Amino acid sequence: MNDPMIAVQGLRKSYGRTAVLRGVDLTVRRGEIFALLGPNGAGKTTTVNILTTLIHPDGGTATIAGADVVRQPAAVRRSIALTGQYASVDEFQTGEENLVMMADLAHLPKRTVRRRAHELLERFDLTGAARRRVGTYSGGMRRRLDLAISLVADPQVLMLDEPTTGLDPASRSQLWDVVRSLAADGTTILLTTQYLEEADRLADTIAVLADGQIAARGTAAELKSLVAGDHVRVSFDDAASVAAARGLGVAGIEDAELDEKALALTFPSAAPVRAIRDVLDRAESRGLAVAGVSVVKPTLDDVFLALTGGRPAPSTTSTDTTTADTTTADRSAEEALR
Repeated sequence: MNDPMIAVQGLRKSYGRTAVLRGVDLTVRRGEIFALLGPNGAGKTTTVNILTTLIHPDGGTATIAGADVVRQPAAVRRSIALTGQYASVDEFQTGEENLVMMADLAHLPKRTVRRRAHELLERFDLTGAARRRVGTYSGGMRRRLDLAISLVADPQVLMLDEPTTGLDPASRSQLWDVVRSLAADGTTILLTTQYLEEADRLADTIAVLADGQIAARGTAAELKSLVAGDHVRVSFDDAASVAAARGLGVAGIEDAELDEKALALTFPSAAPVRAIRDVLDRAESRGLAVAGVSVVKPTLDDVFLALTGGRPAPSTTSTDTTTADTTTADRSAEEALR
């Protein structure tokens, strides 16, 4: 499981005078889920396009399962599959017909085509809809079928470019379970996503791409540790209590960030438990109506903002608290890789 399945060194790519990649280094191990994050225009899709042999780099090297993406593109394509932001399925065929067609295109032996299709339908909980036209499928079912199609040829490396865009929370969670099971079986997964929670929940390793370079990499916990300090959040029952709370004399509260809608103050604290105790004691002595308190831990949103120069994160993610109480590869390219 320690074998490097993706090895990238000094990868560079420019379009005219615009440098998109400025020397990217990545190593992804067998069976690892590796998330690549970055703002729009950071070079995520360019990196994926190079790794899937769709475009050539200007410099540096990249290998997939030991094969060079420039010198051995056919070998690379035999090792990989790509699933993009939009499901590349034929809506006029059934789910089973889609899988059989792709198995034929992948040159699987005739005697194994239907067996492989049925295995994948069962794995992705699509057996009951196998003979229904894909045009009648829900969004979540289409995404599962799209992922199943990517696995027809049993690739060693799976590239997932924004795989859960547009899915409801239940469908997203279901797809996460499938991704985890694939990695557990030894498939190496490179994930680009706009959902920071997705990277937090799924990835073994996360890299943040900013201005064409890797700004930081590590586990979610390691990246969060780069953002200094916990914060205390105190909410109140009325605006008068919020205004008076700034004068409680608790370190940092006088400069706290105000959430007017939630009637809450948030401020950094080196000793959050003590700060909470002081807030509650002093608020009670002054008759202020405290509705709730919490210790807010750094999130991947905070890491993202810190590493990308304060540019807004592409999406919001669930707050990680401990309470006191650019364009994806087009469809034709994706289908060519399957």
